[in-house]
Amino acid sequence: MIDPKKLLDDLLGSQVPGTQGTVREKAGQAVQLAKDNPLATGAIAAVLLGTKAGRSVTGSALKLGGLAAVAGLAYKAYQNYQSGKEPNEAARDGELLPPPADTTFDPAQAPQGETEFALTLVRAMIAAARADGKIDDAERTKIADRLKLAGIGDEAETFLLRELEEPVDLDALVSAARTDAQKIELYTASRLTIEPKTRAERGYLDMLAGRLGLPDSLIDHVEATVSEATA
Repeated sequence: MIDPKKLLDDLLGSQVPGTQGTVREKAGQAVQLAKDNPLATGAIAAVLLGTKAGRSVTGSALKLGGLAAVAGLAYKAYQNYQSGKEPNEAARDGELLPPPADTTFDPAQAPQGETEFALTLVRAMIAAARADGKIDDAERTKIADRLKLAGIGDEAETFLLRELEEPVDLDALVSAARTDAQKIELYTASRLTIEPKTRAERGYLDMLAGRLGLPDSLIDHVEATVSEATA
């Protein structure tokens, strides 16, 4: 039985491939990078697809685990949106903290359970990482190799490879976000996974935001907050 919370931490941190070269070329540095930088966005895309460099989360975000970091970023973006501040300016203000325990952004408040929602976020990240193309047999073999190099464990590796075989079910992802806070967190996790530089990636994120019913001005704050945390 996989631990979705640990897997989310792994996908956001311990498979950091470095800023240059392939995952195989950087495999020797992976352990030290994981120790030095326990949270790095873009890791799942780099590990699974091998097309993007890992983007290190900086500053106070380093203190948080994967699930708390996603929740903290989503909460900060929402608070700034509510305040009516300019997104880029607001994103630079204040330390990134876990969301308050008395808010629906707190993972412990998830109506379906913290573990189940962590699994939803993992699936959302996989869907986002696949947004820019189809995975064929040759790429699937490369992915399996990268996962072994990443050292996440046989059970998690099997789970991820199985998930990659399944078609993206956007309806299931959207319906799994049961609260407004979870909708923002799901989008935030997806945006953490990819730097939308292609039409397919940008189109996927826009479609996801639309299906989640998130207003454009809130999305602007999520974008600014994630960008600031991954600068």
